[in-house]
Amino acid sequence: MKKVLVTGANGFIGRHTIPLLIKKGFEVHCVDIKLPELRESYTCWHQIDLMDSEKMMKLMSDIQPTHLLHFAWFAVPGEYWTSTENIRWVQASLSLLQAFANNGGKRVVMAGTCAEYDWDYGYCSEKVTPLRPATLYGVCKHSLQMILSAFSKQTGLSSAWGRIFSLYGPYEYPKRLVSSVILNLLQNKTAPCSHGNQIRDFLYVEDVADAFVGLLESNVTGPVNIASGVPVTLKELVYKIANCLDGYKSLKLGAIPIPESEPPVLLADTRILFQEVGWRPKHNLEEGMEETIAWWKSQLKASPVK
Repeated sequence: MKKVLVTGANGFIGRHTIPLLIKKGFEVHCVDIKLPELRESYTCWHQIDLMDSEKMMKLMSDIQPTHLLHFAWFAVPGEYWTSTENIRWVQASLSLLQAFANNGGKRVVMAGTCAEYDWDYGYCSEKVTPLRPATLYGVCKHSLQMILSAFSKQTGLSSAWGRIFSLYGPYEYPKRLVSSVILNLLQNKTAPCSHGNQIRDFLYVEDVADAFVGLLESNVTGPVNIASGVPVTLKELVYKIANCLDGYKSLKLGAIPIPESEPPVLLADTRILFQEVGWRPKHNLEEGMEETIAWWKSQLKASPVK
């Protein structure tokens, strides 16, 4: 039987992979430092700090998964770009990788980031664009990717690395762009934004999860961009939200300054994902936004978000 261990399974992306993996016939083992309040009876949850290498190795020995989907990382908003916790997560990830291989693991997919690329190029292609991360977060992710690649060649382990671009959807941190605009408009507040001329590639989080599951099941190895392949300005993005909520008057474009480090264009070459993995998004931007708005409405109804 295919047996997968998902780290960060209670996180923004990880939680959405669980039903998809179950449908694919995997025995799913979910690992997180914090367990969800509601847990399906047909999944196995393990509350473990991956920094505790002894407990992690025992878990790996007990489960002996055939597949590993690794999302867990330090992700505190506003801190993760520069935090030295990134270095500890490289160490924990390497211990996890080695334990997986030592216990007969066959296929591993880890989550990378578009921050590994040199953003001066704007359009990011796995085989062409220089890898020149400008933050400690990007450096640590890219360092792990290089070690994973070398380790896989040395041992014969099948591995892939999904580089995530911009995403949005249910369970996103409330102060991120999409969530903050939705929440402000739902609560009849002003929604301050930058000028909105930046061009990005946004993908609905359920599609991000689905792309990772597709990548895990494929034979594709090495880095793969996880993105929609559809460019959109941030101005267009927030207008779509406003259109759903009749909130154009509450948008305040130009109210927030843009950091000098923020690139005007950051897009993904998705040919490997689309042609080699054979994956396509199931939601367009309008559909994903409607589902995200509906989720935030349910959250506000249950408990107001400040």
